[in-house]
Amino acid sequence: MKAIRTVPVATAVLAWFIGVHPGVTGNDTGGIIPWSPENEVLAPAMAQAHCARFRKYARATSIVRHYGNYIGFECVWSPLVRP
Repeated sequence: MKAIRTVPVATAVLAWFIGVHPGVTGNDTGGIIPWSPENEVLAPAMAQAHCARFRKYARATSIVRHYGNYIGFECVWSPLVRP
């Protein structure tokens, strides 16, 4: 019975580390954030926090302002990189 209770917890922890959760989904080259008015305000900080894990800087690449779409960003080595 104890093992049955630990399976959902282990699955949730694994999903968190893989990146399957609301918020930022991506890897060391960039990622996406589900669009919402709240996420659009928080997206720069969320993207920068994601890229900082890889010692990189976030740069927005696209924003599609409709529910069900995404805010795209890439992680670059220098903050001086121009679009």
